[in-house]
Amino acid sequence: MIVKDEFLSRLRKIFDLNLYEVKVWTALLSRGTSTAGELSNISDVPRSRTYDILESLEKKGFIVMKLGKPIKFVALKPEEVVERVKKNLIKYAQERTKRLETLKDDEVLEELNGLFTKGIKFVEPSELSGSIKGRQNLYNHLDMMIRDAEKTITIVTTAEGLNRKLEALMPILEKIKKRGVKVRIASPINNNNIKYARELKKVAEVKEMEGIRARFVIVDGNQIMFMLLDDEKFHPNYDIGVWINTEFFAHALEQMFDIAWKEMKPIK
Repeated sequence: MIVKDEFLSRLRKIFDLNLYEVKVWTALLSRGTSTAGELSNISDVPRSRTYDILESLEKKGFIVMKLGKPIKFVALKPEEVVERVKKNLIKYAQERTKRLETLKDDEVLEELNGLFTKGIKFVEPSELSGSIKGRQNLYNHLDMMIRDAEKTITIVTTAEGLNRKLEALMPILEKIKKRGVKVRIASPINNNNIKYARELKKVAEVKEMEGIRARFVIVDGNQIMFMLLDDEKFHPNYDIGVWINTEFFAHALEQMFDIAWKEMKPIK
């Protein structure tokens, strides 16, 4: 059986399998039913590992063990595998979420906070910086920055980015508005994002930014998140941001933005 490495690589990412698992699974799919020995020969996976791999695939819902001698394994329809994997992922996520929720009142979290509080005393504010990769990680960090905001938030984004901000940040923006935090959003406006801009007006002052493509967020005049890449040209997984805790630079950038803000058109 010859399966291209590129196809195997895609399957590994989609189904979260290791190389041996995906080799044995595709080998079994090509046969329908087979023994561990046969699958070892077909997939080029060491016989000593094949039984462990088959057991793992069975637990994950990819295959079924057929009773009898010799023991054989049966491949399931790919559509059925997809449904089983989805259900397992949902169940796993629910269990992990429940476990993390219980930490709120657990002494483990108190100890972790104690360690963090002691450690942070030895860190200069300017050293609280870092590089963040992947758009989902960027939005997770933005959510944290915004959640802790006390006074002001300035968001400068692209036309496409404005749509994403509504989906990713609207819930937290609604919460901080109730606390009295002032939010300003500047973005190019077109037919594809005008409805999102109007929706964001419920939680922020939104203005049209012309002739500039930029992506950054300033929180309370002391934290900045810069997105370094053009979101039209790079895949979300390769998006990169730089987070800096620097009151001097953040305040200076906000002052410069204030000048441009006065010239921008409010969204109607």
